[in-house]
Amino acid sequence: MSPLHFLLTLGLSVAVATMAHAPAWAQDERLVIYNAQHETLAQEWASAFTEQTGIPVILRQGADLEVANQIVQEGANSPADLFLTENSPAMVLVDNAGLFEPLPADVLEAVPPQYRPGNGHWIGIAARSTVFAYNASRLTKNDLPKTMAELAEPQWQGRWAASPSGADFQALVAAYLALEGEEATAQWLEGLKRNAVIVRGNRAALAAANNGEVDGALIYHYYWFGDRAGTDENSNKTELHYFGHEDPGAFVSLSGAGLLASSQHKQSALEFLRFITGAKGQAALREGQSFEYTVGLDQPANPALVPLAELDAPQIDPAQLDNRKVIELMIAADLL
Repeated sequence: MSPLHFLLTLGLSVAVATMAHAPAWAQDERLVIYNAQHETLAQEWASAFTEQTGIPVILRQGADLEVANQIVQEGANSPADLFLTENSPAMVLVDNAGLFEPLPADVLEAVPPQYRPGNGHWIGIAARSTVFAYNASRLTKNDLPKTMAELAEPQWQGRWAASPSGADFQALVAAYLALEGEEATAQWLEGLKRNAVIVRGNRAALAAANNGEVDGALIYHYYWFGDRAGTDENSNKTELHYFGHEDPGAFVSLSGAGLLASSQHKQSALEFLRFITGAKGQAALREGQSFEYTVGLDQPANPALVPLAELDAPQIDPAQLDNRKVIELMIAADLL
């Protein structure tokens, strides 16, 4: 992919908040962020950071694995200073290529250990929980699956929706692989192929459950909360089921941020990481409309959300989330 095609594919937006008060930075002093997080959230972070520090930020937007593969292709010649994602497997892809700069202790310690990889090469910046959104007129609480594995059993055939082509769902499969192993994951994917109504996107899966096309949908929590906070047309007949019990269905996916070793602006990039994991950056999650979880130390989440500590999520080092093997298994199951 040529650099020009990359720019056209990913798009370009510049944080311009209060730039009139910023110093006259040279072109090569701007902080360049390859962003696969939600564009609105990243722009809010970038604008607030520029307002506080005077450091201009350029955001180049794309999808998790698309951007990760672009960074790997660019290698040491990448113009990016930082990489932000929605899900951890894209971070692991870049990390396995040896392209991240290990982070200093003060940056890592802004986030509790369970919300960052053990190797310290990148950091969690937000989180989302796996949930089963179910149509409350079709299922009672006694009818709900006790484990995510149950959704692959015959009684659930044609009764639930999923979007396996997306990075969100593939992160969930990566968690299943890390927790249950390759054989069990392959079997679960075969059950998914038999049982699930395949749609494109978490919002479509939620809508299918809400409209009664299926009984439920396996999604991330924030799609439901976001819809409820808006028109609620795709969620008003549904409720959320949290699997708990350290089940793979209780997986909490981390959004990550990493500093590229090739960055020419490492100190500014580290300041950005300190900002988004600190009080002001995490407040954007707590007070905004993303409905993602805060992960910064002592930074409470949006009060509408079930606290992370109550989800009883499985403990997984996000550095173990192997998307290459996930893609291989999903292709074998004819899901990609």
